[in-house]
Amino acid sequence: MHLQQATIVQESPVAPLSRRAFLARLAALGATSALAACAAPRGGAAGGPQAAAPLIDLQHHFFAPDYQNAWLGWDRQRNLAHHPGQAGWTIARAIEDMDRSGVRAAMLSLPSTPGLWFNLPAEFAGRIARASNEFAATMVRDHPGRFGLFASLTMLDIDATLKEIEYVFDTLKADGVGLQTNYGDKWPGDRIYQPVWEELDRRRALVYVHPLVAACCANLSVGAAPAMLEEPHDTTRAVTSLLLSGTFARHRRIRWIFAGAGGTIPMLAGRIGELARQRKDFGQFAPDGVDAELRRLHYDTANALHPIAMAALMKLVPESQIVFGSDYPYSTIEGRAGQLRALGLPADALEAIGRGNAARLVPRLRG
Repeated sequence: MHLQQATIVQESPVAPLSRRAFLARLAALGATSALAACAAPRGGAAGGPQAAAPLIDLQHHFFAPDYQNAWLGWDRQRNLAHHPGQAGWTIARAIEDMDRSGVRAAMLSLPSTPGLWFNLPAEFAGRIARASNEFAATMVRDHPGRFGLFASLTMLDIDATLKEIEYVFDTLKADGVGLQTNYGDKWPGDRIYQPVWEELDRRRALVYVHPLVAACCANLSVGAAPAMLEEPHDTTRAVTSLLLSGTFARHRRIRWIFAGAGGTIPMLAGRIGELARQRKDFGQFAPDGVDAELRRLHYDTANALHPIAMAALMKLVPESQIVFGSDYPYSTIEGRAGQLRALGLPADALEAIGRGNAARLVPRLRG
């Protein structure tokens, strides 16, 4: 696949916005005016363009050969076209795209739809997960400072999952684990997963959660692809499941990151909190209130960099809880990086979201 040369846009200096002013501008002007107001990034000193600060990409997908072959077969069975970015993926191309887009380092994770399922038994999914984890661990070793690893867990067999946790952390030295929002229409607050949360809590693990279209809802179409509506809604289901089950409250040492700004959580936080307060066990799963539980979580920006979506997320949580994610190769890194830089955020907020928060969560990537 031919890689096109990135377009260089000259930046004109404008005064930086404070976080409060940024949010107020979005609220007052609406989407169209906000886009116009935020479209001109700040320039550097002495009137020249300022070099973009390097980014760390927390949602960067990879494709081990065994996984790629399984997915190709899965697509053929369903008469689906393979995504060109996935079909043409190579390690060299990923690094080239990172370099061109100003991404210094990236966290590797498998895409979660179809995840590790492929309509095959749990044992097969376990083998694919192991092969993928070992492939990614080799990438991390071969390219020091460029990659970290969210190791995959199948969650289909709890005993096997606990053994894989031991292997990925103690042998492969993974930086965290990557999970789906549901497994066979069981969301993560289901009691079957409690041994997994106990072990990840013991290890103070970093847990990244990416949406998977639930089997129950994949065909609830209003003319929209499942990724348009069902993926963000399933992230909301996962967060709410973990909240109401008390998993967040019981396992404070797990550090959570949810993809895509947490789905629709920023918009529904108030509604969830109001209705949850009616439950008798409210003090057990939200001792400091629902907003406090949601503010403890981290959220990536993948597919959520529209100014209105970012304004909602930044009303819910401080900049310290937001990390940059591109969803590569399903989205271009340079496109997502450009959206982030076009928001007109103050320099300290842009640094935190673009790099600083990820470096704090994943020491390997501090550089």
